[in-house]
Parts: sequence; C-alpha cells; structure tokens
Amino acid sequence: MTITKNLSFDASCGEKEKYTAKNGEETYYPTHNINMDTDMQSKYSPPKEAHWLLRRIYILSWIGTYDRSQAMADLIAGITLGLTIIPQSIAYASLAGLSSEYGLYSAFIGSIIYVFFGTIPQVSIGPTSLMAIMTLQFCADKPVQVVIVLAFLAGLVELMMGICQLGFIVSFIPAPVTKAFTSGTAVIVFVVQIKNLLGIRLKNVPSIGDFFSNIRFTDATMGISCIILLLSLRLLSQVKFKQDTPFTQRLKKLLWYISISRNALVVFFSGLMIYLWAEKSALEAVPFALSAKVSSAMPTIKLPPFAFEHQNRTYVFTDILGELGSGVFLVPIVAVLANVAIAKAFVKDGRLDASQEMLTLGLCNIAGSFFSAMPTCGAFTRSAVSQASGVRTPMAGIYTGLIVLSALSILTPYFQYIPKASLAAVLMAAVLFMIDLTPIKELWQSNKKDFFSWIGSFIICLVYSVEKGLLFGIVVSMICILLRLGNPKIEVTLKQQDSKYYVHVVPQSDVFYTGVDTLRAEIRSACLLYRCDFPVVVHCGRFMQFDATFVEMLMAVAKELAQDDVLLILQHMSLKQQQLLPVASNIRYCNEDQVELPLDAKQ
Repeated sequence: MTITKNLSFDASCGEKEKYTAKNGEETYYPTHNINMDTDMQSKYSPPKEAHWLLRRIYILSWIGTYDRSQAMADLIAGITLGLTIIPQSIAYASLAGLSSEYGLYSAFIGSIIYVFFGTIPQVSIGPTSLMAIMTLQFCADKPVQVVIVLAFLAGLVELMMGICQLGFIVSFIPAPVTKAFTSGTAVIVFVVQIKNLLGIRLKNVPSIGDFFSNIRFTDATMGISCIILLLSLRLLSQVKFKQDTPFTQRLKKLLWYISISRNALVVFFSGLMIYLWAEKSALEAVPFALSAKVSSAMPTIKLPPFAFEHQNRTYVFTDILGELGSGVFLVPIVAVLANVAIAKAFVKDGRLDASQEMLTLGLCNIAGSFFSAMPTCGAFTRSAVSQASGVRTPMAGIYTGLIVLSALSILTPYFQYIPKASLAAVLMAAVLFMIDLTPIKELWQSNKKDFFSWIGSFIICLVYSVEKGLLFGIVVSMICILLRLGNPKIEVTLKQQDSKYYVHVVPQSDVFYTGVDTLRAEIRSACLLYRCDFPVVVHCGRFMQFDATFVEMLMAVAKELAQDDVLLILQHMSLKQQQLLPVASNIRYCNEDQVELPLDAKQ
C-alpha cells in the first residue's frame, strides 16, 4: 500500500507551488507493488517474450516438442487437405483465366512455405476465389507473365507490411464491410461460372434470347448433375445415427471423408468418363467443353519475368506496372484482409500476430512467383477442412505440398479431360455458402450506419468491381471514425448537491483534441441555458492525449466563465494534466465522484 497526500489547488500560490497538501490529510491508494514470495511471483508473472528469431521463423518455436501423435494427426490432415486443394486449385486457375498448372503451382509452394513461418495450423495458403477474381480483374486478356509479376509485387507489399508491423491496419476494416465484400465476391464467382456450367461459349452474350439459345445440353446436364451431386455429398457429413456404436462411428468417419473429398471425386470421375469416351472414339468427338491441354507442369525455379516478349511486343517492368495499375496495392491488401480474418477465426488463445501472418503471406507469394504461381492467400473452406481433420501444427502443409507435387508429375497429361462444367460446379458449390445476406436484417435493427455500409459495399462490388466495393466500405468507416472523433457525445445535466446546484458536463465517449470545440460549444450552450447561475463541473476522465489544444480550450472556457463569476470545476483530472494548466482564479479540481462545491460558489 502507498500513502499519498491529498493535493488541492491554491490559486494564490505561484505556478510551481499551486498544488499543496491539504490540512495534512493522508489518503490511501492501493498499488500493484505487492511483496510476493518467489513461487507466487513466478506463477503470476507474465511470460517472457520469445526471441525475435523464434517469432519470425515460427517453426523453431514448436519443432522441438513435435511428437509422433502430432505427426500422425498432421499426416491425416495434410492428405485430406491435399484432396481438397487439388480440384480447387484447378478450378480457381480456370476462374482467373489461366491453365490448370498455375493453380497447382500456387498450392504447392504456399503450403510448404507456410510450414516454416505460419502461426496458425488451420491456415492453408493457396489459390482462392477471391484472389482468382482479383487476378482476373487486373490481368484479363494479358500475358500470364503479368500474373506472375503481380504475385511477386503483392508478396513484396505484404512482406513490407509485415516488417513494418502494420497488422493493426486490418482493425480499421469493420466486420460488415468484410462480410459484404466476401458475399459480393461469391456472387460474382457464381454468376461468372454460369456460362461454363451451361456450356455457353460466347464471350459476350448480347441478349437473354442469345443466352438461352447458346446453352449446350450436354454441358448443362453435366454441370447441373455435378452441382446436385456436390450438394448431396456435402450433407453426408451431417448424417446422424440413432445408436453410437463402433460400427456407426467408423461409418460416420467414412461418410465424413467422402463428404470433404467431394470436389476431388467429382473432378476425378467426370474426367475419367471423358477419358474413357475419348479412348473409344476421339477427343474431338467428345460433346463437352474441356480444359486446356497442359504440355509440361512440373515446377521449375526461375526469376519472375520482369521483362519479356509477347505477340511481337516487348514488356519491361514499367510496362507491367502500367498494366497492373492499382492492383499492385489492392491485391495484397485484400489478401491480407482475408488471411488475417481466417487466422482470427482459428487462433486458440486470442493472441494473433497479424504482422507475422502478413510477413508469411508475403514470403509465400514471393516464393510462388519463382515457381510461376498466381497470387494466393488463405481460404475459409480449406481451413475448416483442416480443423475438422484434426490438424495439430503447420507441418500438415508439407504433406499437402507433396500431394500437389505428385498430382503435377503424374496427372498433368490428364488435365485436358476435365470438363469445364464440372470445374464450374465445384466453384459454384464452394462459393454458394459464402453468400451471407443475414446482415441485412440484423444491421437494419442494430446499426443503420453499418447497414448502409454493407449495402453500399455489396452493390458496388457487383456493379463496378470488388476492389472499389472494399474501398467504399473502408472510406465510409474512416469517415464515421473521423466524425466520431470530431463530435464526441456530451451529456449535460443540472444536478443538486445538498442545497446547491451545479451543471455537470460528462463526455460519453473519448475526447481527443479533434473534439474540444464540440465540448466547448456544449459548455457554452449549458451556460446560456442556465444563465450562468451555477458552477460548471467538467468530467475529465475521458480526455485522451491531453495536449496544448485541451489547455487552450479549458483556459478560454475559464476566462469566459470568469467574466460572469462562474466557477469551473475539473473532475477526475490527473495531476499530470493539472500541471499543464496555468493558474486561473476560477478553476478548482475534484478527484471524487461526489462533487464538493466550495462555499463561495455562485448559486
């Protein structure tokens, strides 16, 4: 316990002596300097921060305690995730306008790099619908080399954000904007894939009549059948048995594996059907739109193409930057937003190192660009599969990467047999459950500002582009923050203490220097309302970053009140803040919840 003298203000004293002990009274304040024995101190002392090397190369923090049980759990999770990520990567590459192998390059390198630097076992770095849409947005009808350079530049921006500890930036993007952005992206993916699902081969559909007249029956049948099958297989994981026996437990596990492998099963069997069809007749005779032929798909290490030739045109680095435009910054920001959101959803102790996740994502994209990969980030669907598979550490990514490499080395010649309709079905079934319209009703009832922010972001994503929708949500959020800082809520009431009255001014939100004019206006309005008949008590407990602006405002208020002989009492102002204020004859201080008015106070 610490004994502190109760200080009071004496206006007649000089600047340095104006705070004096009052009548020798002593006040007792509890402090945290409690004498503890060694055992108690070690039990309740905060944990030592890990060495920076362990925090950055995160595998060093857990590999020393890695045991057989963890390895077995990660092996199962890694294989399961591999069966999920292969068909997704092929489909997302197709969505981005690329051939199949580029999606698998991204899945392979992202999974392995994350093992060494990632902090969340459930996060799976690879192609996503979000990154595919962003890539298509900025790289449509451009050479594939532009996509690879985009991956490098996005990784570089993400890496710099991580090095500069900018993880807090994500906190400025509110949840409604994130939900609107995710839902808008899912709707775009769903709509874009309708043409592939129905076999419409026109690049632009002039009218609704042309749309329906160009539907190919074979592709439409294949696509719709695949969607129905995917949605049916998804329900297998929810099957419940009346009796819980060893047999039903094994059967439930089998159904769960079939359910999470549904994408791989649909792509495999649809491709197998086309392969057998082509063997009996010819590939040209197959009545389905098929994926592009891949000549060689084994990854090779090479520098990103900062200069290249394409169709008799030479591209240099400045040309590529001009082609990408704002995508150089928007793609990494969106990737970071998605990745940190996933990490927050699966972090165990609530302590997420967002800057480390940025750094890791940057390394994944930079390394991926050396293997001709497209931009990547985490995906909620894959993270959910990892969680359900019992993943224990990021080591599962090694097994996932090896499975993807095996697919690249063995299955490359067979990619051309995969129907576009089945890939479209995989994408549409995946994003269908990402479309969340529940915030419309919830936000309308709870917060109109968030409601209009969600509606605006969602509509702009659909009508213009996903990055403009996100930018709109961020701008609206920042404007609301600035308005809140400039217009703090102030409560003004007339209170009675014993037989005396006083005007009580209490901020209901934190007051920064941007809000002092609002506070001053409220005090002036209160004085006009009550005709300067009562002392003014200002609660200072929510004054934040007390500086010269606060001092200037309070002295101006004190000067105005002094002209009408009104006392200004500053309640719960810290001693440090009090010492910043010059001497004023009509200023008093009060550190109690119950205000004691001086006898000479005007009534």
